Amino acid sequence: MSYISGARSVADKQVRIASTQIDGIGPKKAIQVRYRLGISGNIKIKELTKYQIEKIEQVIGKDHIVNWELKRGERADIERLISLSCYRGIRHQDGLPLRGQRTHTNARTCRKRIRK
Repeated sequence: MSYISGARSVADKQVRIASTQIDGIGPKKAIQVRYRLGISGNIKIKELTKYQIEKIEQVIGKDHIVNWELKRGERADIERLISLSCYRGIRHQDGLPLRGQRTHTNARTCRKRIRK
């Protein structure tokens, strides 16, 4: 088991699949990173050299926002909405659906936390 950009990747998986397990890297970005480095998508993680893994980490770290930076940004956006007291911020604060979903019969898991 190896770590790429702070995310655990299973050694038996192919590079194209394992790289999408990093938060902030989807299939399209994974393909871009592989083409930039000239790595085949069918190679498994355990077949990569340390040099290739370091290069992958450098490219991802330089060009993309991943893992804790991405989560920190999302949390900052939610905090901003709450501080503005806009509709979405209030719904975040109350733990209710934000985008106009029905709450009378659905959204039970959201409302369950409110009742207790």
